[in-house]
Amino acid sequence: MEPARQRFETPDRAFESSMRPKDFAEFTGQLKVRERLELMVQAARGRGDVLNHVLLSGPPGLGKTTLAYILAESMGVNIKCTSGPVIDKPGDLAGLLTSLETGDVLFIDEVHRMQRAVEEYLYAAMEDFVLDIMIDQGPQARSVRIPLPRFTLVAATTRSGLLSAPLRSRFGLHARLDYYAPDDLTTILTRSAGLLGVEIDAAGAEEIARRCRGTPRVANNLLRWVRDFAQVRADGRITHAVAADALAMLEIDADGLDEMDKRILDVILNRFRGGPVGIQSLAVSVGEEADTIEDVYEPFLIQEGFLHRTPQGRMAGPRAYQKFGLRPPGQQAELL
Repeated sequence: MEPARQRFETPDRAFESSMRPKDFAEFTGQLKVRERLELMVQAARGRGDVLNHVLLSGPPGLGKTTLAYILAESMGVNIKCTSGPVIDKPGDLAGLLTSLETGDVLFIDEVHRMQRAVEEYLYAAMEDFVLDIMIDQGPQARSVRIPLPRFTLVAATTRSGLLSAPLRSRFGLHARLDYYAPDDLTTILTRSAGLLGVEIDAAGAEEIARRCRGTPRVANNLLRWVRDFAQVRADGRITHAVAADALAMLEIDADGLDEMDKRILDVILNRFRGGPVGIQSLAVSVGEEADTIEDVYEPFLIQEGFLHRTPQGRMAGPRAYQKFGLRPPGQQAELL
């Protein structure tokens, strides 16, 4: 059988030339998720069956798309990719589903942004592998049932709480990806540096790993920047000092906070006296979209203790006060 990566319907050249792992053996981190997916693949291949539907959730850049490609590669099938906002009418979904072959993977990114009217067509497609299409309107309206080949839906979302219960319940496995440990990121960076043809020592990789917000996508983006910096400002080799100077030029500090992170914390601390502040007011104050703050910046800040999300709004965490050299309100009251 021809290798799956040569038969992908989507533009696979960009995928092949990227730094994405091509199989589970190359995929670093997310050990529990990887073990579950590998077990599913082994069981399905052993039965000669189609892989069950999989829902992948977690912050951006943690490997959801990569795992979808790896699943297709491991099963030896094609993969078609789309995203929730692109499928804005049932006909779009019908075109995708009817073009699949038996065992193919349909990957839908940001599935929580799919129109609810379109989502309802997925229910029968996922459970019974049929597509019910309404023809005409009014008294002449009739339903046409189109059989579909058995396929695997791999859906990714950064906000699983926005998924409807009927859709979520139809996935055989829900796997959440968490931020990566520095050791795993160091391994990823060392591998990526080899693919880029740049020399990097352990200390240089560790320095980048500490500042990349626990996210492989950010790590690889920073690696490209540090490579350019080393090429122009150093001897082309990435050491601890070169990595530190390169990231300082981007205003990424030792905690991995960039300019927008620090602006968010500064506004909460100094303009809103530590909070609470509503997300819309915060978005206007920092000049960023509320969705971007919630999806991109907040998860890391909350996990690291810089920010708290409460029913009343966002509040600065203990590490935010410490970082800006301020005393939390409770401590100030005690001193008084």
